[in-house]
Amino acid sequence: MRSQRQFSAGSVWAAVIVVGLAACSRERPNDAAMPSAPASQGALLAAATTPNAPAAGSATVGKVAPDFTLKDLDGHEVSLASYRGKVVVLEWFNPGCPFVKASHGKGSLKGTAKKYAAQGVVWLAVNSSSKGKQGFEPSANSDAAKTFGMEYPILRDEMGVVGHAYGATNTPNMFVIDKNGVLIYAGAIDNSPDGEGEAPTGGSLVNYVAAALDDLAAGRPVKTPVTKPYGCSVKYAS
Repeated sequence: MRSQRQFSAGSVWAAVIVVGLAACSRERPNDAAMPSAPASQGALLAAATTPNAPAAGSATVGKVAPDFTLKDLDGHEVSLASYRGKVVVLEWFNPGCPFVKASHGKGSLKGTAKKYAAQGVVWLAVNSSSKGKQGFEPSANSDAAKTFGMEYPILRDEMGVVGHAYGATNTPNMFVIDKNGVLIYAGAIDNSPDGEGEAPTGGSLVNYVAAALDDLAAGRPVKTPVTKPYGCSVKYAS
């Protein structure tokens, strides 16, 4: 009986610790450009139970990008592997984020996907907002796609497995993958953290994604392969 009572007390304390950790991990109310917390237990569990799910933090510039399969807003599956042989850009997206709105409205994302699509580049938006968080609702994504003239898929990463695999911390957060499936760029869309392209660091606006794509097309090494992303925090599950 004594051992059973000790076991029950230990279980209670374990439950208290878990609850306390969950409370500490709640998202900050400030929506500034802050790195996200490590992968949540829910995301890691999803990765462990979903066949072929990419491991958290497995994306590294210079190495093969983690493969994934996600559904678009119409429920159609889209697999990264199906685009092997093409250059692919991944754009972490949240229709409610003011930085996303600014970048699509007048900043460096405006017209960029369309320009490079004409050159054969595949552009995919990924939304890792979890249920109940900003940017989750499908209707908000559909409306934003129309407003911004997005002619490419918005993929739903509700459990955040793909977002955590790529280490996506902000919206927008950009990744460029070459024809061999190798990640060649990761970071911000540009050097203007206002999102509108009007306050570039150093005085001259640099669209890092466009520059990486131009370097790739010219057969040059990417001049700036990694930058620090800015924008809203990705709205992962708590």
